[in-house]
Amino acid sequence: MTRLKALSPDEVTGKTKEMFTAVNNKFGVIPNMIRTMGNSPAVLEGYLNFSGALDHGTLGAKTNKVIALAVAESNQCNYCLSIHTYLGINLLKMDAAVLAAAREGKSNDAKTQAILTFVKTLVTKKGLVTDTDVNAVKAAGLTAGEVGEVVAQVALNTLTNYFNNTANTEIDFPLVEAENVAVI
Repeated sequence: MTRLKALSPDEVTGKTKEMFTAVNNKFGVIPNMIRTMGNSPAVLEGYLNFSGALDHGTLGAKTNKVIALAVAESNQCNYCLSIHTYLGINLLKMDAAVLAAAREGKSNDAKTQAILTFVKTLVTKKGLVTDTDVNAVKAAGLTAGEVGEVVAQVALNTLTNYFNNTANTEIDFPLVEAENVAVI
């Protein structure tokens, strides 16, 4: 059962209505995460602005997608695993095996592997990475700007993971469940 209500597009007004309309115009749907974030126009606007800015980065949509999956698996966010797997397969035409491997922090591509290793390190160490950690990802060919984008992608995806885990957002995409079960 959800903990925070997903708002109906018919019941919202003002800034939230504008943002819902923009999302619907771009994607043809307003996912439950967006509808739930709509309870706070500030949260929704912050998320949309942050993700929109990162969409213009240099990492690319496919790299951003594997980062999202690695973070979602680490944070056991079934909502984010579900939506990112769906978008990776259906929008970006990525291979399901590539997406599944990303969840474990694995890739056959050396640069992507370095990125995913760094992502998992960032999450595990809560951002307290070492010179060795940063130098390893830079040695794989990432610029300082790209390292910054990886950190930002981890932060953005941690936000959505924590938000959806807190809200217990109803999953509106084919279900993908985290393999690592949390011990609480």
